[in-house]
Amino acid sequence: MSDIMRRLLALLTGNPEADRAVPPTGFTARLTTFTAFAMAFLAVFALAFMLATDRLADRWSNELARSATLRVSAPADEVEAQVATALRVLGQTPGIAEYRRLSPEEQALLLEPWLGPGAPIENLPLPQIIDIAAEDGGFDAAGLRARLQAEVPGAVLDDHSRWRAPLLQSAQRLRLLGLSALALIGGATAAMVMLAAQAALAANAQVIRVLRLVGARDSYIAGAFIRRFTLRALLGAAGGTLVGVTAILLMPDGGGDGGFLTGLSFAGADWLWSLLIPILAAMAGYFSTRAATRRHLREQS
Repeated sequence: MSDIMRRLLALLTGNPEADRAVPPTGFTARLTTFTAFAMAFLAVFALAFMLATDRLADRWSNELARSATLRVSAPADEVEAQVATALRVLGQTPGIAEYRRLSPEEQALLLEPWLGPGAPIENLPLPQIIDIAAEDGGFDAAGLRARLQAEVPGAVLDDHSRWRAPLLQSAQRLRLLGLSALALIGGATAAMVMLAAQAALAANAQVIRVLRLVGARDSYIAGAFIRRFTLRALLGAAGGTLVGVTAILLMPDGGGDGGFLTGLSFAGADWLWSLLIPILAAMAGYFSTRAATRRHLREQS
């Protein structure tokens, strides 16, 4: 750990004499800083998108897991008896927090998007709907179905499992999409920094030859380039992260009932993940510049 700290301190402080081999300004400096800035800005949104997807999927999955619906279909003269039996069975089932029979008005509201307002549904043979709220641990859906099948033949239990499975699958794919976007952003940053480092090395080939003639080691020369480009990537990414986080903060807050885009933000400790973006950009700059300088110096030997 002490060796790592010494290397990190040497990278931050640098060597003023060696730094003269690297131009402090110019095309390569602007390219490296701008690339790191732009990629960090995009990485903030990719990270926010991934985390928001996870939160939304978790919230919807938990809401679906804590609710269920019981539909009782029977002849008109048997509906009330079967509903009463179903309510009794629900009251005896562990894991069910509460349940209630929907009124005809509530059922009409459920059908309104399909039939329109004021549709004459009182004469339709509609099933009776019972809304079920489960406790945190849930209930035994298979056991409840078996008992209902024996005591209430016209009852159908829907525990929303068929909705949760595709939701979780979609969330996993969106998470993979977010990680892929972050990986592509990191790869593009490393590639652009490497190109900028190679251009700077080629432009300063004469300076490098002079340094070698006076006895400078390749590690001494490479360290100057690595330090400059690593710091440029770090500072550019820090600026892009700051602007990206600010843009996220300025987005409207839809609250708990807001849509996906209004929930595109960081929550709680999620903000700490954004701090990794400049660090990862600096690491990409470090390793890409290191590879470029080693190859260039080896070719010029």
